[in-house]
Amino acid sequence: MRRADRLFQITQILRGRRNTTAKYLAERLGVGERTIYRDIRDLGLSGVPIEGEAGVGYRLKQGFDLPPLMFNIGEIHAMVAGLRLISTWGGNALKQQAHSVLEKIYAILPIDKQIAFERTPLFAPEFVNASQRGLFDQLHQSCQEQQKVLIRYRDGQQNHSERIVHPLALFFWGNTWTLLAWCELRQAFRSFRSDRITEAELLDQHFISPPGQQLQDYLRLIEHECDTTS
Repeated sequence: MRRADRLFQITQILRGRRNTTAKYLAERLGVGERTIYRDIRDLGLSGVPIEGEAGVGYRLKQGFDLPPLMFNIGEIHAMVAGLRLISTWGGNALKQQAHSVLEKIYAILPIDKQIAFERTPLFAPEFVNASQRGLFDQLHQSCQEQQKVLIRYRDGQQNHSERIVHPLALFFWGNTWTLLAWCELRQAFRSFRSDRITEAELLDQHFISPPGQQLQDYLRLIEHECDTTS
């Protein structure tokens, strides 16, 4: 890593943490602590308002901000591809927001990077039907606002059921989304394919997930199952 890049990374790390030790920075950046001490000193001399001292920790003075970031070609391609994907496979609201982000990124790029932006060879052709976009918007909103949803669902054996669920997250699997939710009927976590939800109604009821019914509980459960089967 070039020294200029390392100095930038130090500033970025300090921006996101309240107090950071030289040991942490050294391990994160793969250099010795003496190098970090010199870098901190040089950043301070260049005008970056770093507070703290060796052996205690460092932090950026509140209110300090960096000039606008610049992106390399790989980062531009990653952003454009990701935003094109969510524009195609997300709901109407996220599609509009993705287009807005693309316009903002394009506007701040220099001419040579704008050309790279325009030539990004990664696409996600649109063939999602309107009903799925509307359903995604409903489920996305319910996850954000912790709003109960009444769903009518058709499983893989064509059995129909009606359930009230507490939406927790949406997962994308390459050709469809699944809704992870706490199911009041089964009193357990359940995943529902969005293309098998025949109807969804947002209820005028909100929920607060108690311990054992939260997203992190589900993720720990899945991690444990993977560990025991590997």
